[in-house]
Amino acid sequence: MKYYNIFDSHAHYDDPAFDPDRDELLASLPGRGVRHVIDCGADLASSRKAIALAEACPWFSAAAGIHPECANDAPENWEELLEPLFASDRVVAAGEIGLDYHLRESAPREIQRALFERQIRLANRHGLPVIVHDRDAHGDTMEILRRLRPSGVIHCFSGSVEMMKEAVRLGLSVGIGGSVTFKNARVPVEVAKSVPRDRLLLETDCPYLAPVPFRGKRNDSSLIPCVAEKIAQIRGEDPQEILDYTKQNAETLFRLK
Repeated sequence: MKYYNIFDSHAHYDDPAFDPDRDELLASLPGRGVRHVIDCGADLASSRKAIALAEACPWFSAAAGIHPECANDAPENWEELLEPLFASDRVVAAGEIGLDYHLRESAPREIQRALFERQIRLANRHGLPVIVHDRDAHGDTMEILRRLRPSGVIHCFSGSVEMMKEAVRLGLSVGIGGSVTFKNARVPVEVAKSVPRDRLLLETDCPYLAPVPFRGKRNDSSLIPCVAEKIAQIRGEDPQEILDYTKQNAETLFRLK
């Protein structure tokens, strides 16, 4: 079945995995039903690349920010360098920002928390929603979001149904991608079933997290219907209906016409 109104709310087309065929792939996506993509930075350099992609593709927008895995490498004047990126008319969110306590080599937690908080405050000053990375850091992530109250989305949501409900009460959206199709995806399935339809966004996190039956391969926005079909099965809805309302949700959150 041919689907349309695909909105990928979280992608990394600036990633080297796309270097061999980036231009050809991106040119093919509108013909495969993709209407819009948010390309997310992970540091200052990739944020600039995301903006360049958004300037080249009218159906792209950019998010700029410093990922927690990049916290150790952020220059001392990162805020001074990031602020002009937030002012770009192609930037619609601060992201990908957040906390990652999974990797031992990541920055100390207090450095991550300070970076996350300062980026949220900067985003709030610019009126930008945030795209939140939360890996094995649910408690601290929610404490900061509860206190600073940004608008935005928790991407690749990995928390419980109870955490999802609290995020929704805070006015946040929930991003779901290929992991909901995985064989062991018990909690993501419960979240997908329970999240209010006006707070659900679909995403790839490409080139990562390709959905079944493409797991292990390079992901791209044209595979989002696999996620929509799985969520439709979970929720008893039509896949195209899910693509339609998640596109509308993303346009509302990121203030896109």
